[in-house]
Amino acid sequence: MSYGLTLSHVGLFVTDMPRMVDFYTGFLGFAESDRGATSNGGEIVFLTRDSREHHQLVLATGRPADLPYNIVNQLSFRVDSLDTLRELRRGIRNEHATELGPVTHGNALSVYLHDPEKNRVELLIDTPWYVPQPCRIPVDFSLPDHALWATIERAVRALPGFMSRETWAAEIDKRIAEATARRRRAVVPTLA
Repeated sequence: MSYGLTLSHVGLFVTDMPRMVDFYTGFLGFAESDRGATSNGGEIVFLTRDSREHHQLVLATGRPADLPYNIVNQLSFRVDSLDTLRELRRGIRNEHATELGPVTHGNALSVYLHDPEKNRVELLIDTPWYVPQPCRIPVDFSLPDHALWATIERAVRALPGFMSRETWAAEIDKRIAEATARRRRAVVPTLA
């Protein structure tokens, strides 16, 4: 099997969300691309430094403050096509992995699984759309490609905040520029 696979993003569990967001947006110049509540009542924040990427880093509450804990929430890999995503999904059962199910986040079509040591892994392809995150809609991979895409588009167009990926990217470019400018002002002293 030969296909394209690249690291997309990493998710971390955190204890102090405001402090972590401040560090990554202030010190490293990430822009907040989305924020919301998780299904278990926690908080999730999506950060990026690239308008081609909805998020490169995800911060999710849930890390205990005093206990040894694996802070890695998940590893996400972008694949090169829907055909590859379908092929990898079919192969999960042969790899001592456990499928958690296919979903769309509006901006991506994803298959989730646990690797042999129960680490959560996401395999994804982008969609041409954006909806505020978090968004998780189950999808039926038994549908032919055109029907699958049409079903996803209908579902996400009905959600508040729906827009094209291009419109979203233009807005995020502005946020990234603002974050970079704030960082430069904080680092470079003003000459009087």
